Amino acid sequence: MRKNVITGGAGFIAFNLAQRLLAAGETVIALDDLSRGKRDAVRKLETHPAFSFHQIDCSSSKDMIDLFGSVADITDVWHLAANSDIPAGIEDPTIDLERTFLTTVGTLAAIRVHKVPTLHFASSSAIYGDLGTRKIVEDIGPLEPISNYGAMKLASEAQIRAAVEAYLPRANIFRFPNVIGIPATHGVIMDFIAKLQETPTCLEVLGNGSQQKSYLHVDDLVNAMLHIADLPGKYLVYNIGPLDDGITVQEIAELVRNYVAPQAEIHYGTEPRGWVGDVPRFYYSVQKLAETGWSPRLGSHAAVKRSVIEIADQERQGTVTI
Repeated sequence: MRKNVITGGAGFIAFNLAQRLLAAGETVIALDDLSRGKRDAVRKLETHPAFSFHQIDCSSSKDMIDLFGSVADITDVWHLAANSDIPAGIEDPTIDLERTFLTTVGTLAAIRVHKVPTLHFASSSAIYGDLGTRKIVEDIGPLEPISNYGAMKLASEAQIRAAVEAYLPRANIFRFPNVIGIPATHGVIMDFIAKLQETPTCLEVLGNGSQQKSYLHVDDLVNAMLHIADLPGKYLVYNIGPLDDGITVQEIAELVRNYVAPQAEIHYGTEPRGWVGDVPRFYYSVQKLAETGWSPRLGSHAAVKRSVIEIADQERQGTVTI
């Protein structure tokens, strides 16, 4: 069985991935500096004898090398550590440099010293930039990210590709869409719910609502990651997402309003994008992954509808979030 290290291990996706790995009888060592993740939620996993957590700055190569040295026979590293607040990275580029790129450098340093055979990397659709109505396939180019987050994810991919050439036996690159579900910490659904909790009669939306993007439920995402992990190949790159062309912000706002505060009026902005660095619409091709036999259970609309209910109930109940 695999012995797995998950960086960003106190995050939303890591929590769901860890649950699946533990259920399969595997060992999980979660690493996080807790700058974004929350320690309380990780405690829910610590009741499992095959799970452990270490608070560590993954951007420190020395600390990562020391930590890996204390854990024998690591087989897989799932590198999920990154800054998840894109607007914050626009305001302060050092955030993505340190938390998105240097965490990759630190992780690779530990992998090299301790000869870990496999790296799985959580990349992003943000690496592609704003390609308008072009269908985004894995080998499209040029790649021109418009956010510091996207730039540092792309730089991380390049660093990993060089590592595969030099010393890393195997790497899988997962290019994520917008991922939703629970336990939620951020994102458009949670933002809308928080706004309606504060002002139940009005929902203010950034942008004119025409933004259209792919959304994938975290259950489908984890299924895809584990599916790719079992495919043969030295260096695999896959878009992960739904099979449809996405859902608009207007549709999301209406789904949230209808479930949380049906009496609320929705007020939209005038711009076609929500913030600097926002890609207002993209069309994600997952044909390459589908040809390997994987398909999601939920499309964008169904994933959003399910997540609205899950996140709203989470917030009403005061469930511990990560």
